[in-house]
Amino acid sequence: MSPLDPIRVELPDEAATIRLAEDVAAKLAIGDVIALRGDLGAGKTSFARALIRAVAGNSELEVPSPTFTIVQTYDTRLPIAHFDLYRLGSADELEEIGFDEAVSEGVVLVEWPERAEESLPANRLEIALEIHGAGRVATLSGDAGWLKRLRRTLAIRAFLAAAGMADAIRRHLQGDASTRAYERVETPDGRRAVVMDAPERPGPAVRDGRTYDDLAHRATNVRPFVAMSDGLRAAGLSAPAILAADMPAGLLLVEDLGSEGVLTGGAPDPGRYGVAIDVLAALHAVPRPVDLPLPDGTIHRIPPFDEGALAIEVDLLPRWYAPYVNGEPLSDEAEMAFVAVWCELFERFDAAEKSWLLRDFHSPNLLWLSEREGLRRIGILDHQDAMIGASAYDVASLLQDVRVSVEPALEHLLADRYVAARRALGTFDEAAFREAYAISGAQRATKVLGGFARLAAAAGKPQYLRHIPRVRGYLRRCLRHPVLSGLALWYERYLPLDD
Repeated sequence: MSPLDPIRVELPDEAATIRLAEDVAAKLAIGDVIALRGDLGAGKTSFARALIRAVAGNSELEVPSPTFTIVQTYDTRLPIAHFDLYRLGSADELEEIGFDEAVSEGVVLVEWPERAEESLPANRLEIALEIHGAGRVATLSGDAGWLKRLRRTLAIRAFLAAAGMADAIRRHLQGDASTRAYERVETPDGRRAVVMDAPERPGPAVRDGRTYDDLAHRATNVRPFVAMSDGLRAAGLSAPAILAADMPAGLLLVEDLGSEGVLTGGAPDPGRYGVAIDVLAALHAVPRPVDLPLPDGTIHRIPPFDEGALAIEVDLLPRWYAPYVNGEPLSDEAEMAFVAVWCELFERFDAAEKSWLLRDFHSPNLLWLSEREGLRRIGILDHQDAMIGASAYDVASLLQDVRVSVEPALEHLLADRYVAARRALGTFDEAAFREAYAISGAQRATKVLGGFARLAAAAGKPQYLRHIPRVRGYLRRCLRHPVLSGLALWYERYLPLDD
């Protein structure tokens, strides 16, 4: 079968039509155009209604036919414009009713596309619906990109069926800065879970023939997630249980831990952050294994936070943040001085107490599980990029949360709570912790400043720039520690941290 062959899906009943609409909705993006073809009664409006409800995340949303209005718009997760061209006088009228604007701003569904065939974009998805016995048949065709998306989403439906959730409702949950995407699924009898869609993601070589992910030890498949989730649960903590897995395909079905986070009113909840600090203290107080078993009998070896990983991450600052601030790259002198400072700091960082370093232990990845007790009240979601490195790193990640402001008084209070908890659990070197905490915070801030500038410039995501003043503030706090005097002088000389 050719990768460009149309996809044929049998729809024996209305429930099957709704499932297909949800499958398509799961992979939609801004700029997508879907042309719905079929005779009267073939089910075009039913399909469109189900798709709009899926994107809206509301199975009861009122979705009237646009037959008389020609276009009906919806302010959903992805803005949707539903066009019915049956009453269109000529293709020239498309511009008058805002078709091009709708395509640029959201997703467009078109019924009766043959009324304006030559005016529709060539890269559209075509869905032809035909009556077939007591049901229907849908034939989906498009370019290679569309067909790749369709085959992926139908593979997810097949994965759900194999896990006993063939009839589950699929709803977008979130995506992140990687290729991973998440869905919340729920069956009619109330069983809920989360799908993690994480296809293998080989990237281009960036240094010495190695990819950024390889150098930074970032997960490129689901194996580390499975290993770390099982490892955290074995340690008595709350990470999602793995309900089903197709690791070669990059598909996981995991326990749904809910959606209540550790913020209250958009700000850190001191009580919940306190429990999160206790989680880290308990995690760091006991030696943790480097090798973790996987269900297929293989082993995942947690990589070290080595000098290469630190260097490739902080290198984001001269590559992206410096041009964002200065309008031009750093001088060769500034870059050489930057590298020298971080080489010295790595030696201090590498000498610190080590444990599992979960890497992104902060509010977007933490849930509050009020029905559980003790440390298990904190749900830990994002841990596939874990390394073996300085224990202080995750404390800094939490208390200098790059997406939400942690005021200095609360930061100090919670850092002191971590120190007290560690002392209660055994021998602990507070001075070494404070030093590693400062280096960790500075490294994270340096990396994030570059990373957010890159996302704005290269990925068209300017919303990340709003976090930059906060991150600069955290960096200024870290630079007060004597161990960072050289880095402080570097910023003062080459890249002042003024807001």
